[in-house]
Amino acid sequence: MRRVIFNQKGGVGKSTITCNLAAISAMEGKRTLVIDLDVQGNSTQYLLGHKVSESDKTIALFFKDCLSLSLFGGDKGSGLDAIIHETPFPNLFVLPSHPDLEPLQGRLESRFKIFKLKEALEKLEGFDAIYMDTPPVLNFYSQSALIAADKCLIPFDCDTFAREALYTLMQSVTEVKADHNQKLEVEGIIVNQFQKQANLPRQLVDELISEGLPVLEAMISPSIKVRESHTASQPLIHYVPNHKLSDEYRALYAEIHSK
Repeated sequence: MRRVIFNQKGGVGKSTITCNLAAISAMEGKRTLVIDLDVQGNSTQYLLGHKVSESDKTIALFFKDCLSLSLFGGDKGSGLDAIIHETPFPNLFVLPSHPDLEPLQGRLESRFKIFKLKEALEKLEGFDAIYMDTPPVLNFYSQSALIAADKCLIPFDCDTFAREALYTLMQSVTEVKADHNQKLEVEGIIVNQFQKQANLPRQLVDELISEGLPVLEAMISPSIKVRESHTASQPLIHYVPNHKLSDEYRALYAEIHSK
């Protein structure tokens, strides 16, 4: 199963959600891969503990290969296998991001390489689950992920502006589905930073549900433990396995796998 975590609004927790769901998947015994398509590389740093260096093999090298600008040398055509990194956590792997993604984007778009990621993932073997982290904009990389995915998870951070952006986002996903990926489904909207004692978040969520949007029942609370886990480069189930937040992520994982 290939899932993309996508929102055109920044700061909604895409990388945190991506890595924590993937970490639970790996702990469940599934060989799991995180693909970091965001030039900021937050998922990469969260799982590896560092930014990648110029010499590291990253997703940027895959896209350079698509343009016949490969740095693999004689290993051209090896696809994604050669650039996947092990993390410190059993069964969890990451395909790192790199700043070179930014200057590559225009050339990839002009040569219509939008299906290359999907084609490569269809050939990739040995993984039970794939989670794709995307940039906070509908660009070449997020579209590539939407085209390559089976399911789309949408983080929502209980903000009025986020609600307005949500309608645009849903339309964007619908258009990608219609034009490029008929099997793509919005698996659900993940309510993040949910303060259940506050009136506005509850009101916003109730309105989304009343409009028929696929809001998931499992919601994620705000906690300083999230930032601490980022600093420690440990997903929550490793950093604070008995914390309420870890339980909320387990509930979220169970919900999306019960469908």
